[in-house]
This record gives sequence, C-alpha cells and structure tokens, in this order.
Amino acid sequence: MALSTLSRRGLRSTLFKPLSAAVSSRPISSDAPLTIETSVPFTAHNCEAPSRAVTTSSSELLSFFRQMALMRRMEIAADSLYKAKLIRGFCHLYDGQEAVAIGMEAGITRKDCIITAYRDHCTFLGRGGSLLEVFAELMGRKDGCSKGKGGSMHFYRKEGGFYGGHGIVGAQVPLGCGLAFAQKYSKDETVTFALYGDGAANQGQLFEALNIAALWDLPAILVCENNHYGMGTAEWRAAKSPAYYKRGDYVPGLKVDGMDVLAVKQACKFAKEHALKNGPLILEMDTYRYHGHSMSDPGSTYRTRDEISGVRQERDPIERVRKLLLSHDIAAEKELKDIEKEVRKEVDEAIAKAKESPVPDPSELFSNVYVKGLGVEAFGVDRKVMRATLP
Repeated sequence: MALSTLSRRGLRSTLFKPLSAAVSSRPISSDAPLTIETSVPFTAHNCEAPSRAVTTSSSELLSFFRQMALMRRMEIAADSLYKAKLIRGFCHLYDGQEAVAIGMEAGITRKDCIITAYRDHCTFLGRGGSLLEVFAELMGRKDGCSKGKGGSMHFYRKEGGFYGGHGIVGAQVPLGCGLAFAQKYSKDETVTFALYGDGAANQGQLFEALNIAALWDLPAILVCENNHYGMGTAEWRAAKSPAYYKRGDYVPGLKVDGMDVLAVKQACKFAKEHALKNGPLILEMDTYRYHGHSMSDPGSTYRTRDEISGVRQERDPIERVRKLLLSHDIAAEKELKDIEKEVRKEVDEAIAKAKESPVPDPSELFSNVYVKGLGVEAFGVDRKVMRATLP
C-alpha cells in the first residue's frame, strides 16, 4: 500500500506541530499487540531486571521509525547549516542516539519531567517541540524555543515538561533532583529523568545530588547516556569503573542497550514505577554518537572510521526498527523510503521558514534576566550614583 495519506497532507502545517502530531496516519490492517524481545538482556545492580519481552504494536513501531528518521534528518541538516555559518557558537548533534529520546517518551508521559545537558535538540523535539522552533533557535531567530537567545545548548519547553538544555557539565543533575523534590512534595505521582553523559559521570555534584535524592526517596531517575567518549576521551581513560549503572552503590541501577528503542521504552517504564515506590535509580544507556563531540570535533582522531561504520551497520537504531517493520510485514521498503522522503521535505520547509524569522531586537539582551520590575537600575559602589537604567 502506498503512503498516499501521507503525501496528501500539507507539509507546511507540520512545521508548527509537535513531533507526535506528525506521525504517519497510514491505515494498518492489524494493530494487535506485538511482543518483541530486546536485543540484549538488561544488566541490573541491586534490583531485578525487567522482562526482555516488550509489548508494542504496528503503529508504534511505524511511529518510532518516522520520529527517529525525522530526528536524524534534522541533525544532519543542522550540520550543513553550521558549516554554512548560519548556526554559530557551540552545536552538539545527537545522531546515533535517537532511540534514547524516542524510547524514553514511549515509556513515560508529558507530565514527567526531563532535563538534560547540551545535546538537547532531539529531546526537545520528542517533548513536543516543532522543527521551526528548533531551526529558528539554532539560527538565533525570534521564533526559536528560547526566542533566539539560547542557541543550541539552551532549548527549553516547560509546557512539555522539558527543563533544558544546560551548558555546564553535570549541573543539570542537581536541578533534576530539585524537580523530583517538587514532584514528591506535590504528591503528583510523576518522576524526573535527569540525563548526563559519561563525561559528566565523575562530577562531584552528581554524587551530592544522588545522595540527597536517596536520603529523601525522591522520584529521580539519573540517566547516563554513555556514548563512550566524553568529548574526545574514551571512558576507560577517564573512569576507573566505567560501569556507570553501578556508580550509585546504595542506589539501584540498570544497564540498557540505548540503541534499541524497545529496550529503552521498557527500561524507562520500569524506572518510573521503581522511583515512585522506592526512590532514585540509575539507568546507563549504552549508545553511540556518529558526529564528533561538537562541530569543532571531527570525531575521528580518537576513534577509527571502521569503528563508526561498524556501529552503523550492526547497531543503528533506525535500521533496527526498519528490519522489524519489514520482517513483521508492517510496511514495505518503498513505504519506508517514502517516509524518509517526506521527512526530508518537512525539514527543508522548516529551515526555509526559520530563515524568514527575524533576529531578536537588541533590547532583548536585557529581558528574561531579572524578575519583572527588578534589576533595571545599576548603581555605583555606594548606591548614591545611578550608573545606568536598563530598558
């Protein structure tokens, strides 16, 4: 069956829609539950591992494929925009790690909170952000999710339960535990996922936050996205014990294949249930980034090209879902290629629209800095001489 329903849809309208709203409306003859085993077993520390048998459906698998393909295309386009000097400053891309963002969303709800570091574009998209907001923010335009003032590292969507986008290594983890404290205080039965990389796993503030979270049984899940290279340093050169899921000692942990979207879904669902009953948990997502650490890093000086291509061939999260769709006769190869073509058009249209967005007015330098009505007057050291009044 051709994806005629997709091709007839107005692509421009999807620019302003969240990712979930852009999922294929392809009619599926049978959407009965499917049970699929994860690629590898979970490895548990001080807890019982969840079942490897994951319940899914044809429509969910098809949506996984489309959403991850959209994220992949978005990040590749961001690479091109950066090289064309339309994106300035720091830019950290997520291609290769899409299964973590999508699987996490599938296992929780939007009432749960997510906070992450600076590799945040795809997490924002998964939380309901739009392509237009992504590209406008990357290019410093007013229609961006942070009004063009945050850039790549400071995406934010409070209404979607996404609290950033943080540039200070590891600093988001204590903030995430603070969100979890608020959730427990409010008794709203939700949790917070605080994401960090293997490069941040040795930060002292992470252990301080984990200690207080464990003392107070906060519903906090610390997620180590272990892509094996903190900037350009291999994990074994930076950590005496790279078994990050065991780092909590007294806090249970679970190691997950972060390239398997169904495994991530199962793990996050398990983690939420655990955290609500027992307090914090550490998830280690074994994943991989195809790009360098940032756009200034070619990503090939500390690892071989054979290593990168080997991961693409054997563990790529999108290709894994493609194989499931084909082997279960959910979609034909042509249909999947049509989805990829449509995704490319959506991204191209979003970029064109973002380029039309104006840059922020210079007065915006002074907004969103102080509480409204405060901090607008600057005095000398003795507060007798007015030095400046901010607009």
